[in-house]
Amino acid sequence: MKQLSEWGFSLEGLRTGNKGEYWFLAQALLITIFPFLPIYRPTWLEINSSNLLNVSWGVAAVLTLIALVFLAKGLIDLGKHLTPLPYPKEDGELVQTGIYSLVRHPLYSGLIFLTLSWAIFQISLTHLFGVLVILIFLNAKANKEEAWLSEKFPEYAEYQQRVRKLIPWVY
Repeated sequence: MKQLSEWGFSLEGLRTGNKGEYWFLAQALLITIFPFLPIYRPTWLEINSSNLLNVSWGVAAVLTLIALVFLAKGLIDLGKHLTPLPYPKEDGELVQTGIYSLVRHPLYSGLIFLTLSWAIFQISLTHLFGVLVILIFLNAKANKEEAWLSEKFPEYAEYQQRVRKLIPWVY
């Protein structure tokens, strides 16, 4: 219970969502549902060659490794400033080093790469659509988070100009 309050969770917050509690709950629901989506693979997407299957699994493995690096490095670099809520901690500082010098939201990036990896591994259009939903959701959540970060940290605007949001060198 102490850890939850250190992260910024409160009973009032659960009632009002004033620190992004509803964003967190929606994200947890999306991530929980994602692996259980039904696999939809139309006949034109069937892979009958073991070589092509190995390539798709290899791509999925590389994306999984990238996702794990983003997630682990994001957690390590954020350290004591970590909160699952999009609202910054009261005693938080703006982290711009490590993985945060490549992308502003590496934990979201890690989730996107991980879900994309699963969609490719399953060769499932349903999961690919799920990745798109998660990408749109995390982008919207990041926008809300960045509004709060901009209020708290005057240097955030310059950081936004210098570092991509979710996908290094791309977006």
